[in-house]
Amino acid sequence: QVPFVESGGGLVQPGGSLRLSCTTSDFTLEYYTIGWFRQAPGKEREGVSCIDSSDSKTYYTDSVKGRFTIFRDNKKNTVYLQMTSLKPEDTGVYYCAAESPFTGVEAMCVQGRHQYSSWGQGTQVTVSS
Repeated sequence: QVPFVESGGGLVQPGGSLRLSCTTSDFTLEYYTIGWFRQAPGKEREGVSCIDSSDSKTYYTDSVKGRFTIFRDNKKNTVYLQMTSLKPEDTGVYYCAAESPFTGVEAMCVQGRHQYSSWGQGTQVTVSS
């Protein structure tokens, strides 16, 4: 299992935006289902958004629908999470992970499957006024 490198977090006011990046030098992300997860203080890690290898299907947890967008830049071997209209409840450490391309996005995000990676250090997102 390979840890990914997450970046792009920071401190932002409510209503602001951030774009998180996920990458690794060990394999090509284009061929895998990729997911973003987050863990708020005192809470369990939850699946936020997942995208399949063909970019044909995505999954978003209900709390972020309409505000977050997951997408890829395969030339940069990077998966992004564009976050807009951020709320204080979005605060947490955000992690990315990889799963088999044959695993559906809902299965990855809801079940937390991440066969091809271990949890990295994550990137801290803090939404506060």
